[in-house]
Amino acid sequence: MYVAIEGVIGVGKTSLARLLQPSFDANLLLEVFEENPFLSNFYQDRNRYAFQTQMFFLLSRYHQQRRAVPEMLSTNKPLISDYTFEKDALFARNTLEGDELEMYYRLHEALAEKIPLPDLTVYLRASTDMLMHRITMRDRPYERSMDRAYIDTINVAYDEHFMQPDEKRAVLVIDSNELDFVKNSEDLKWIENRIRQRLQYPPFQPELPIDGAENRS
Repeated sequence: MYVAIEGVIGVGKTSLARLLQPSFDANLLLEVFEENPFLSNFYQDRNRYAFQTQMFFLLSRYHQQRRAVPEMLSTNKPLISDYTFEKDALFARNTLEGDELEMYYRLHEALAEKIPLPDLTVYLRASTDMLMHRITMRDRPYERSMDRAYIDTINVAYDEHFMQPDEKRAVLVIDSNELDFVKNSEDLKWIENRIRQRLQYPPFQPELPIDGAENRS
């Protein structure tokens, strides 16, 4: 079983992956993003640093997933990751243009063929206002100059991508606006059960509704 958690910056991907890991006795793969030397400059001047930032992320994500995913799956334990390789192209589409974007797409397409796909992608949705609130609350230094319009653009791109049916991937959509899976164990258990249901991974219970939580398969 290989599950990837996806969503826009600030939605809680890493927190959810860490919290689910003990329940599934899973290996945990977390994105190493703070090492990108261009990231803080990118948030201050996106046009100037977009290409360097995106290419660094692309190659970093490729090397990590190309090595770590097969290695962790070979242990015959479940794997939970807080990102997918395909997310990189969503950001590139909104930060690059012209020849730079064309060059990026060619490289991404060649690398993506070598990356194992998750059995299930859990897409955590949230409103742009909620995302900005969560970004503010976690107060990462390089995110303090985060532009709301940029987050809104990325949010729209994620919805357009993960809400569309695609026979190549299985997606479980969770509206996280009214959920607090960090502080509320019932919310966390509900998400865990939805994952088990979708994958038919025992034990799981018939779906029980939670007020304010929207989910689509």
